[in-house]
Parts: sequence; C-alpha cells; structure tokens
Amino acid sequence: MNSYVKVFESGNYFDVCFYVDEQKIIEIGEKMNDINEYAYMNGYNWEAFFNCYLEINAPDLLEGMKTDPEAGMYVAYYDLTPENKKKSEKFAEIITSLIENEEELYQFLRDNGDEIEWD
Repeated sequence: MNSYVKVFESGNYFDVCFYVDEQKIIEIGEKMNDINEYAYMNGYNWEAFFNCYLEINAPDLLEGMKTDPEAGMYVAYYDLTPENKKKSEKFAEIITSLIENEEELYQFLRDNGDEIEWD
C-alpha cells in the first residue's frame, strides 16, 4: 500500500484517511492549482474534488458517506457494515489510482473544474 491513503476501523466507522500533507500529494496539488486557480488543495478542496469525481464516476460511494476535511487531511467515513467496508476500500482504490495516474486526475480537473464546488 502507500503512505497517503489508509482504510481502518475506528469506533463505529470505516475511515478512509487521505493525508494531503504528504510530499507527493502536495506536488500534485500544486499542479492542480496551476490548472485551476481555485484548486488550492487542502482537505476541504480535496473533498470538493472527490465529491464531483464520485458523482460522475462512482455515485454509489457517496451513499452513506460522511466526511471530515481538515487543512492537512481528508477523511471519509462509513458506518460499520460489510457493504460499507467494500465502499471504503473501493474509495481508497480510486484515490490511489488517481494519485498514481496523475494525468487522469489532471484531465478530470480540466474537464470538470468549473463544476467543482471549491472551498
């Protein structure tokens, strides 16, 4: 796995933690900001980006998802159910895929940046 996204069980939830203060993520965020001036990629704007991305590409993952963005982290969490465990793992896979395939992320931003509700 990687150091920037983790899924774990915490209390009554499955947490998907995306650490936006990792160097690789900071560099991707800077490139995103070059593409779209509103894309200052703190935890709040990652939330805005993922909300738009999921609405278009995996709307089922938004069902039952709660979030808690911060300046240096974005957390999505789901109630503890077998279905939600799969959702949290799938969301972590999507994040990883976008980060490891940056051009896909940048292209989505170019195509949909005006639809994203930036912080």
